[in-house]
Amino acid sequence: MGRDDKLLLRILGGLADANIGFDEMCDLLKGLDFEERIRGSHHMYRREGVSELLNLQRDGNKAKPYQVRQVRAVIVKYRLAKEE
Repeated sequence: MGRDDKLLLRILGGLADANIGFDEMCDLLKGLDFEERIRGSHHMYRREGVSELLNLQRDGNKAKPYQVRQVRAVIVKYRLAKEE
């Protein structure tokens, strides 16, 4: 199981929303074929077929917990997690 797979399981599990690294989550979204655009401190992610725009900001070196919940909702809604 790779690093992205472990992070995906932590995000989908929902038990560590306040302890997800910002850079890790950005790498995961890029691995899920999201396109990144940066404007100042805002990292915006868009993907074809996904109507939501994910707008992320750092909280130190962590992702903000409410943004982790938004990412989880998009992953679940569009079934972006790889089937094992």
